[in-house]
Amino acid sequence: MIKPNADYLFEVSWEVCNKAGGINTVIKTKAPYMLDYYTNYFLIGPYFKDKAEVEFQHAETPDFLRGVFLELKSLGITCYYGQWEIRGEPRTILVDFQDFYSEKNNIKTKLWEEFRVDSLNSPPDFDEPVVWSWCVGLLLDRISQALQGKRIVAHFHEWLTGGALLYLKIRNSNIRTVFTTHATMLGRTLAGSGFDLYNQLGKFDPLQKAREYNILAKHTMEVACAQKTDVFTTVSEVTNLETEKLLGRKADVILFNGIDIDRFPTIEETSIKHVTCKGIIREFLTYHFFPYYTFDLKHNLIFFFASRYEFHNKGMDILIKALGLLNKKLKETNTQRTVSVFFWVPMKTYGIKVELLENKNYYRHIRSLVDMKSNQILQQIVNDFISRTLSVEESFFEKDFMKELKRNVLTFQRSGNPSILTHNIENEAHDPILQGLLAEGLDNKPDDKVKVIVYPVYLTGNDGLLNLSYYDAMAGCHFGIFPSYYEPWGYTPLEAAAMGIASLTSDLSGFGKYIQNKLLKEHSGIYILKRYGRTTEQQIQDLAEIMYRYATLDHAERVQNKINAKYLSNLADWKHFVKFYIVAHNKAVEK
Repeated sequence: MIKPNADYLFEVSWEVCNKAGGINTVIKTKAPYMLDYYTNYFLIGPYFKDKAEVEFQHAETPDFLRGVFLELKSLGITCYYGQWEIRGEPRTILVDFQDFYSEKNNIKTKLWEEFRVDSLNSPPDFDEPVVWSWCVGLLLDRISQALQGKRIVAHFHEWLTGGALLYLKIRNSNIRTVFTTHATMLGRTLAGSGFDLYNQLGKFDPLQKAREYNILAKHTMEVACAQKTDVFTTVSEVTNLETEKLLGRKADVILFNGIDIDRFPTIEETSIKHVTCKGIIREFLTYHFFPYYTFDLKHNLIFFFASRYEFHNKGMDILIKALGLLNKKLKETNTQRTVSVFFWVPMKTYGIKVELLENKNYYRHIRSLVDMKSNQILQQIVNDFISRTLSVEESFFEKDFMKELKRNVLTFQRSGNPSILTHNIENEAHDPILQGLLAEGLDNKPDDKVKVIVYPVYLTGNDGLLNLSYYDAMAGCHFGIFPSYYEPWGYTPLEAAAMGIASLTSDLSGFGKYIQNKLLKEHSGIYILKRYGRTTEQQIQDLAEIMYRYATLDHAERVQNKINAKYLSNLADWKHFVKFYIVAHNKAVEK
């Protein structure tokens, strides 16, 4: 086991006790493993009262911090000490910067004069983190004075912490710094706009592009942090290509993103969870589709896509076209197989579609009616078997019960096609996902082999339809599809694998690049779509082919995929990846 050389480690992120994106997952799941290495490990984040009340437990402030907190209070910066209520309960400092916000322009002026951070016309989502991180810089500088003679490392995540790192450099602090960029602002922006990022890297002026796309403040902050930190890191080989060309520095260490495997079910538990959650999803499919027409759910596979709404970056554009091809191919083979595809992509919604709620209520009413009579029906079946009167079909059911059941089933039936959207959303007629699906003829017609459901709410376990948490919804599926174009790491296929679900990722995602040489040849469990150096048309054809191959696997082959996926997820356990953080910190101490 590698030994850390620092006496104290302070890890700084805007997402400590403040979930905004994937970095929250990185820090939260990694923290227990950091505690195995560092006796003096502290996290630093922003103080937001509503979030702190949920996730933060106040505790008595340690002696070395008391004087520091008092001094900062006199400047208008309030610090709170306690534990983040996650596994390991790491010691945490939350910094309230609101009363220091009046210093915003002075801070921005200093950053321009010292580091050419160009924030003259910056938006509020730049200004807030910069004022907060400057306050963190003041905090760390005073901590270093309180802990004189101690070797201290501060690890900063993303440009949002840049004010702290650069403040320490202005002060010529003896705190050693590590900076991690999880994705470059410019890379994400260019990729999202449809720019051919990977083929154009090194062929354009990053500063000019940042100006053109109005992200100059964030880009120049990122450049300054990458250039000035003692040790520069990123999360994947893919992102390292970007940082070299866009920020002017290659990573000293790659810090892969791991998962806490102990939090996930065993392979035996995943099988039980799959059966239970699949049953709940099939119930949804029943009341969503069966009022219009029926298909055999025994021959239906459930695919899913889950991400934030980045149509091009997350690969939704090619996925939709590939699903169109899959639909045609399954129709041509005249197979019994159907595929239901969920798009779990959160959007602004205005309630569940009325017809879907009605369908659910009618379905529940029919089910209640059968449930009510179930004991009586079961007893009658047993009696009929024993008395050998099975030739009388009506003996199973009373005539009044059958009449009432038929009445309810007639009420349940509808004409037309099931909606491809579960909720009312803003600008429905012009939504890119819906438009893309309709353009491919994926509108849930009776003869469509691919059924699509756009489900635009967070999977909280209490959404009024599926009522499954994110992991439970995932567990009920057969195959997760994530053909990202821009994905510095990509947790979703890794999480799917840890849940024992086969998944697809791309060679342009950090995780895909990491895992591609570790795949098993047969029924790999994680499939890699080759996007780099391939035309869009080739990518679509390849994706359709992988999905078709998976759709035609038999049960034993799908089970083997689940086992292989679960095995591969173990390769990305924090137990293996956390050591790279210690390497980065030790490099900083050596400097």
